[in-house]
Amino acid sequence: MRIAIWHNLPSGGGKRALYQQVEGLLARGHTVEAWCPAQANQDFLPLSQLVQEHVLPCPPVAWRPEVVRSGLRRIFLHYKNTRHVLGVMDAHARQAAAEITAGRFDVLLAHPCQQLRVPAIGRYVRGPRVLYLQEPYRQLYEAAPRLPWVADDWEPRYWRSPQAAARFVRDALGVQALRLAAREELASVRAFDRVLVNSLFSRESLLRAYGVAAQVCYLGLDAERFRPSGAPRERLVVSLGALHPTKRVDLAVRTVAAIAPAQRPPLVWVANFADVVYQQGVEALAKELGVSLTVYLGVDDAAVVGWLSRAAVMLYTPRLEPFGFAPLEANACETPVVAVAEGGVRETVQDGVNGRLLESDDPAALGAALLALLDDPPQARRLGVAGRQRVLDHWQWSRSVEALEQALDGCARAGRGPQGGRA
Repeated sequence: MRIAIWHNLPSGGGKRALYQQVEGLLARGHTVEAWCPAQANQDFLPLSQLVQEHVLPCPPVAWRPEVVRSGLRRIFLHYKNTRHVLGVMDAHARQAAAEITAGRFDVLLAHPCQQLRVPAIGRYVRGPRVLYLQEPYRQLYEAAPRLPWVADDWEPRYWRSPQAAARFVRDALGVQALRLAAREELASVRAFDRVLVNSLFSRESLLRAYGVAAQVCYLGLDAERFRPSGAPRERLVVSLGALHPTKRVDLAVRTVAAIAPAQRPPLVWVANFADVVYQQGVEALAKELGVSLTVYLGVDDAAVVGWLSRAAVMLYTPRLEPFGFAPLEANACETPVVAVAEGGVRETVQDGVNGRLLESDDPAALGAALLALLDDPPQARRLGVAGRQRVLDHWQWSRSVEALEQALDGCARAGRGPQGGRA
């Protein structure tokens, strides 16, 4: 097949999934060509190492108007910014779609857009279109800490001062901006012939958010790249993921802090990028609670394997992670995982088999599970060895690419089929 790829991804698991998919499709004899806007990450696992990648110029989407003193003008900022982002990405999608359509590819495989999650490209490409979507646009559908659609106070007392009235108008326009983004997302996801997801959890998330019945196409792992380095195990805890509130680094710090000081291990956090303000808050929390926290940013795979191979256990704390490469990467390095049983990790970690899966996110409970493995190296070793065997048996990358190839081929053969398998 001749396969066109589109993406607008940052560094991280989503980009790794795309890179390995392209690598696998090429190994199976397919022709692949890629498109992306200039905002997409070009440094982490660049597709240009594998295929011709068309990086199209694109106006900045992180738009901010000039600083103004007028509160009334500031009220419209969120709404205007949303309209700007939608316009920029739609114009890019039209340009990329024209080039892809002219190339007469057998099928389009689109990956998420970091601005909206569901890209508009499927609305403009002529021909079979497949979307590999990691998750819906969380900011629209999750309570973090509350749902964005929940109405503010409509009581008359809300209008007792000009400042309160301005806040009311600002929030109302913020909800209108969310409604606008949600409308565009729904139109875009229904433009694809087939939607693939990375887990049963993500399939359910798409059903709730978009009413789209997606097909699970599990990801896999390169077990040759991620394997034990042979380094001796140390009494330390490691975790992987962006230094961002959704990864709940603060929960990891509180978990380690729940272990008595005399037995408390150091915590190493390996991140692809960091929210600077959040990182400062987490580091201050660690200092306050007496936790030795070391952060490594932007390290390569060899360094990740090195830390996973040295650690006694990996702690996994994200909020509703749709799949999560990190537990598989740890298991591939024979490192057991302690995780909260939510999101896609329930499909990769089995309690008592390749780690510990706790229903509670209570730091004391998580800390007790960590300590039990730290104090029992033979048990940690047994879980780690079993974890690598599970990766070899169930999570080999070749199996994932084969499933992806079948989905793409089926869509290409069907031509223009039913839109998105709507429920």
